Amino acid sequence: MIPQSFIQGLLNRVDIVDVIERQVPLKKAGTNYIACCPFHGEKTPSFTVSPTKQFYHCFGCGAHGSAVSFMMEYVGMDFIEALNDLASSVGMQVPVQKKDVYPGMINFKSGGEDKENSLQDLFEVMSVVTRFYREQLKCSKRGIAYLKKRGLTGKTAARFAIGYSPPGWQNLAEIFPDYQSPILLKIGVVSESGESKRYDRFRDRIMFPILNQKGKIVGFGGRVLENNEPKYLNSPETPLFEKGRELYNLFTARRAIRDAEKVIVVEGYMDVVVLSQYGIEYVVATLGTATTPHHVQKLLRQTDNVVFCFDGDDAGRKAAWRALENSLAQFVDGKNLCFLFLPEGEDPDSYVRKFGKDAFEGLINQALPLSIFLFQRLSEGINLQTSEGRARLVQDAKPLLAKVIAPILSLMLLKRLTELSGVNQDELESLLQIRRVSLSLSRRKISRPDPISPYRWLTQVLLHNPGHVSKLDRELLSEHGENTEEMSALIALIEFIDTHPHVTESNVIPSAMTYFYNSPHRELLEKAESATLSWDNTMDLEAEFDGALVRLREMQRKKRMTELQNKSLSELTSDEKQELQRLAVLLG
Repeated sequence: MIPQSFIQGLLNRVDIVDVIERQVPLKKAGTNYIACCPFHGEKTPSFTVSPTKQFYHCFGCGAHGSAVSFMMEYVGMDFIEALNDLASSVGMQVPVQKKDVYPGMINFKSGGEDKENSLQDLFEVMSVVTRFYREQLKCSKRGIAYLKKRGLTGKTAARFAIGYSPPGWQNLAEIFPDYQSPILLKIGVVSESGESKRYDRFRDRIMFPILNQKGKIVGFGGRVLENNEPKYLNSPETPLFEKGRELYNLFTARRAIRDAEKVIVVEGYMDVVVLSQYGIEYVVATLGTATTPHHVQKLLRQTDNVVFCFDGDDAGRKAAWRALENSLAQFVDGKNLCFLFLPEGEDPDSYVRKFGKDAFEGLINQALPLSIFLFQRLSEGINLQTSEGRARLVQDAKPLLAKVIAPILSLMLLKRLTELSGVNQDELESLLQIRRVSLSLSRRKISRPDPISPYRWLTQVLLHNPGHVSKLDRELLSEHGENTEEMSALIALIEFIDTHPHVTESNVIPSAMTYFYNSPHRELLEKAESATLSWDNTMDLEAEFDGALVRLREMQRKKRMTELQNKSLSELTSDEKQELQRLAVLLG
């Protein structure tokens, strides 16, 4: 592990404005700098870089972080590469990490309790397993022969960190002396039978590591070499991996997606790898599951143009329809979702190998826009020349149109339904209640946000000036405290400041960003940080800090009073009765 003190020292020397401006042209705007966001397409700048706080934030897509995270998420480096690049730019050298005698040999913490394994522990073990599989591929004639048969080069296999899990039941015991450790089960690389007999989950399979949006390995997809079943085996759901939220190759493809201004979504790992080898790098895949709303949200943050590519058979059309259904509620006006169906018998892998890059990219122009595919599919098997057929069309369209919250698309779909059904638009709006639903959703979207809690406010104050940590009433945070995400994040931030005495007002945000990069508190802390962008020296921080403490005390007193009032009088102790009287006086 690289010492946190070195990372803090590096962030003190690096200027985030210089780092980002090497990649993205910035324009001065008051005390900050702005640009069109490099992480998603936009015409009006919403990407802000703060030289005083040393972090960036996009008010459009939510991209957020320090100089280190920018190098990782925009340039595509891993954590160590980013540190080395930044260190060399300011004349520093990253401390050499101690190497294991055997690459990947790990001894777990004694006891193996879940609480002893942080997320960082889990990520480290996943990296070790990945290295093991990659080493095994080098020694496997069958694995290499299979990849060559599929047209893959060694360079492509290395770029995607493809590996091989050998036959046998306990191969991972070679690198994990404590093969029975719960952590191996927790990350899904081993399984247990009913008799608690443990064995490797992946055996005799080509292994595709799956990276999350931060570039960390969170799971695997394993493909059999023969015609056995299941053809693909994915990692199970784990603390690191939820397949309904992850997309294969999204982390690596982000720059290509930005450059191409579109993304192609395919169904298989091999489709992604082969297309990439042919120069079509703006491609991702779902992980053996239907396209989910989370997938669509992620994709629309990356680009305005999403092309779903499916096989032309019945299974492909069913998968496309599920993708459409899950896209309707996520669609935003100004975006473009299309559906591309390959000739029957072809998949992206086979098509690009037969006909080449230009032919495949030419098919994209033939992709069906969402609106056309929607009514094309709804009209299948219906005779629109009859009243009954048109009534069936309206009935089938009703639940789908009700999902659409993009006002312009909703109107255009309604107009198209009017043309096909012969029912005028006013009657359709009344029948389908489209107008009422749309207005209700619009109001919900523009409603005022809830006032922030004192926990969030204190978090923002500490991120603006960590010196206020010495003025906190620690008992106030624990006594009758609520076990909420905001409180947990605040306590985690306090612990970070306590254990890193060199954190100052000028470096607290980039230091915290790096420290909490893989933490479950990251998103909440990022939102708190972005709220401090507009703060300046005219703000009475002392008054705001004291006010948050007063609100917190009042909140906790009310909570305690409710707890006591919910007890019957006979259940209250004499001390609790006196406490209830005091609270009644304090709260008026």
